[in-house]
Amino acid sequence: MQGTEGWTSPMKGRVDLLLREFVARADELLHAQEQMNGLLAAVVSIAEDLSLEAVLDRVVNSACLLLDARFGALGVIGEDQRLSHFITVGIDEEGIRSIGDLPTGHGVLGHLIREPAPLRLHDLGKHPMAVGFPPHHPPMKTFLGVPIRVRDTVFGNLYLTEKKNGQDFTRADEDLAVALAAAAGVAIQNARLFDESNRRRRWLEAGMELASLLIAGEPDGGQTDLDRVGEAAVHASDSVLAVIAVPDPEGTLRCRSAVGVQGMYAGQELPGSEVGGAVQESGQSRLIHDASTALGVGMSEKLGTVLVSALGHRGTDNGVLMLARAAGAPAFTHSDLESSALFSSRIGLALDLARASARREQNVVLSDRERIARDLHDLVIQRLFAAGLGIQNLKRFVDDPAGHERMQAVSRELDGIIHALRATIEELRADPPGETE
Repeated sequence: MQGTEGWTSPMKGRVDLLLREFVARADELLHAQEQMNGLLAAVVSIAEDLSLEAVLDRVVNSACLLLDARFGALGVIGEDQRLSHFITVGIDEEGIRSIGDLPTGHGVLGHLIREPAPLRLHDLGKHPMAVGFPPHHPPMKTFLGVPIRVRDTVFGNLYLTEKKNGQDFTRADEDLAVALAAAAGVAIQNARLFDESNRRRRWLEAGMELASLLIAGEPDGGQTDLDRVGEAAVHASDSVLAVIAVPDPEGTLRCRSAVGVQGMYAGQELPGSEVGGAVQESGQSRLIHDASTALGVGMSEKLGTVLVSALGHRGTDNGVLMLARAAGAPAFTHSDLESSALFSSRIGLALDLARASARREQNVVLSDRERIARDLHDLVIQRLFAAGLGIQNLKRFVDDPAGHERMQAVSRELDGIIHALRATIEELRADPPGETE
């Protein structure tokens, strides 16, 4: 007997059920294998780049592809526990512009910041913490959010909405998102370390190169030494403004040099005298979160945090270096604080050495001028004076009026030469122009 022709109906139904279950399990296993392959591909893709911005962008794109989500975003949590960066996938540039300001951490997104744990929702708008969407925002209903941890710190959150098949995100989706977030945390940590290493290298190279140029006294297109310091610091720190400020005799902090954002000028009074004095006294770099308190009214609108470092060791009068990044740019890190302190200390020492070298050269010039003046006085003028006296004595032996007149003219010429030489000697012995920065 072949096939199932002789089977009873209950037995045949049982076999059909087993076959359907087997096929379903096979489909589940195949789908699970595809998801694992997708997860592996996503992890490899994320780890391919060491640029932090590229890593963050790949995390969001990989999550949308892996979990079949129409929209995705990654929010980076800043020091104020609000979203400092918000990277999106699924909304084009025109859509982003029409929406306006990106989220900063209110509503459900803020809830995930305060309580970093996976969250799945059938309808995002019905969550108790929901605050609605701004005008022109695309509709979003199904939602999955998971935290991204870097070591023991929550770096940010990964958000996914609108599964393309119209279904809710499942527990399996959540597990995949959590696994991807874990891999992303490792990749982000590596990217951060790489970025930090590059920043330290730029600080170090800039400090060493500039210090060598300052000590050697090499000219640079008419720039002052302080302008060169500010320019090097801007490039090394990814800043948009560098200000070198020095306290005046009354203790008021004044700008001596400004490189970068317009609006600062030499001699301008700055409000950060207290902070500047404290940094000079302690030698420890500081961060100021409100640019207006350090650089003046209105500066906080276009500038973010300000990093203040002492130029040189305690007791020097080189002033402080103030660096500011653009508003909305990544804040200075602890690594920047350390690197800026080392940079400023090295540059302060180089400025001191450059001034000492200039003083030594000036002393050499002064010694040469004094020697020349002494030689002119002791040798040349004395001999000319003696020659003039000799001509005066010759008058007694010459009766010719024309001869007398000629000797008188020579005497006047010698007196004029002596007078000119004495003026030259006075100029040589005068103080030279003051030192310039």
